[in-house]
Amino acid sequence: MKFLNATVLLSNRVRTVAALLLVFAVVLAAYLTGLNLARQAAHESSARQLHLISLDIESILERYETLPYALSFLTEMSQALKQPHNPATIAHVNEVLKRVQQQAKVASIYLMDASGKTIATSNWDTPQSYIGKNFGFRPYFKDALAGGDGRFYGIGSTTAEPGYFIAQPVYAKGQLKDSGNASGVIAVKISLNSFVHAWERLEDPVALVDNWGVIFLSNRPAWQYHSVTPLAPLAQQAIATTLQYTGQKVEPVASLPATLQAGFDVPQGQAVGRLGWQLMTFPDHAASTRTASRWALMAALLLAMAGLSLWAVHQRRRRLQERGQARLALQQAADDLEQKINDRTAELTQANQSIAVKYSKLKEAQALLRDTQNELIQAGKLAMLGQMAAGMTHELNQPLTAIRAFSDNAKTFLERGQSDKAAENLGHISAASARMGAIVGQMKEFARKSDAPLVAVDLAQAVQSSLHLLQHDVSRSGCSVQVDVQAGVKVWGDTLRVEQVLINLLRNAIDAAESSAEKLVHVALRQEDGLAVLRVRDSGSGLPQAVASRLFEPFFTTKPAGKGLGLGLAISSSIVQAMNGQLTAQNSSHGGAEFELRLALFQDSTHP
Repeated sequence: MKFLNATVLLSNRVRTVAALLLVFAVVLAAYLTGLNLARQAAHESSARQLHLISLDIESILERYETLPYALSFLTEMSQALKQPHNPATIAHVNEVLKRVQQQAKVASIYLMDASGKTIATSNWDTPQSYIGKNFGFRPYFKDALAGGDGRFYGIGSTTAEPGYFIAQPVYAKGQLKDSGNASGVIAVKISLNSFVHAWERLEDPVALVDNWGVIFLSNRPAWQYHSVTPLAPLAQQAIATTLQYTGQKVEPVASLPATLQAGFDVPQGQAVGRLGWQLMTFPDHAASTRTASRWALMAALLLAMAGLSLWAVHQRRRRLQERGQARLALQQAADDLEQKINDRTAELTQANQSIAVKYSKLKEAQALLRDTQNELIQAGKLAMLGQMAAGMTHELNQPLTAIRAFSDNAKTFLERGQSDKAAENLGHISAASARMGAIVGQMKEFARKSDAPLVAVDLAQAVQSSLHLLQHDVSRSGCSVQVDVQAGVKVWGDTLRVEQVLINLLRNAIDAAESSAEKLVHVALRQEDGLAVLRVRDSGSGLPQAVASRLFEPFFTTKPAGKGLGLGLAISSSIVQAMNGQLTAQNSSHGGAEFELRLALFQDSTHP
């Protein structure tokens, strides 16, 4: 009897262990199946994203593919190669290349002789001019000189700026193309940095990898100029010989600290361009893991339901008298489990639909962002007008008072028959009315919403107009404004928006200086390095480090409630960036804060 009981006990334990192993196997299988399906969906999403990005890259590369070929046919190129020491010829070619470069919006265009020496370039008038530089060691030069198409990506040995180089051979006048005896090479450099800014909005890491496996563009700055895998000696030698990544020590991404390697997982790749590049993306598998966990949970629930069913059957056999009650309990449990399964399924369906809707709304959000930015700029102008309302009231009150006094005097003089003095008073009334009209007109012009294209803006005049609008604020604060502006400095911009930026900077400087003992605001305008540089400095307490790092954030302000919305500097920065300029802030060595505005100079022979 004891032996029989032991056998039964052992058999029950074996069945229990087997059941647990079966449950574990089923749950694991469900997890792996869900993980595989989720990763497949992520893979397809990444593939679509790769396809869209690759189309953008191919479009940019192919857009300029024929530019050097077309330039090689120009008579000026062969003439410059024939007369490299003729200053007039070289100057003419420099100007031609510069105009083409500005119109095509490429980084640079330059002409090299058969030895690789640059004899003409579009950046001849810059500190980083290529004139006299020898690029004979670059692969694109060698390929083009041999009669082929030269293509190469690398860091410029002169400018230290990366770019994509396209080159074509130039033949002497009357010589047939593709004869294999080129007189020189014409090259075009294209910047691809715009892609990095576009990729910054993407959650998953994206990288553009060259034929050696070196990442040269990525939305993860730490990965740039690192290789996907350790480089072979042949690749290291080729990169060193061509100076492809000058000044950069190419090491594997695996050599970076663990925090900087985050996201460097199994990539998806797609071939791009004609140099053997690979566009890679590294999908985040955390979402796939969560989906797989839900699958495993669903399997566990199903198994639990099956277990409950078996338990109910077992109970039915043992307690026939409780069959009705057991059946009801089992049905209730089954209904609950089915409802949970339906709820889970509905959640998954809704999540998939939500992803599709969010993707479709992304483009709408981008368009809305541009419209919102313009409306925000207009709102900032109206906010400034509100703050200047008291000052304008004061400015208008003085002419109104004068008009009333002069009109009363004119009436008295007319009654006395003194028409000459009455006419003189009427003249004063006309002048006061004209001043009121000028003030109101300037306010209306400032409040007007501007959609005008970029034109030449006289910065000195803009400074005077802005100070005129702030005249009451200057008088009220007791500040002294020192203006040291260089006349004739014109920039590419929008007059109304430039004045909006200047008014914002001057108002902030006046507010900062008002609380100091010296109460001084200094405005300086100069031309530096081909740019117009305007500096606004105050005698205030300066910018604390915690404030300086957030100055250009929307809705951040250090002013008390009612004195500002925190939008002025954010709007000003957006305006300046839209005009291809730069707005920065720092503490001045003379004390107080100093804001620096840099804009491109206006030149009659060029276009922005």
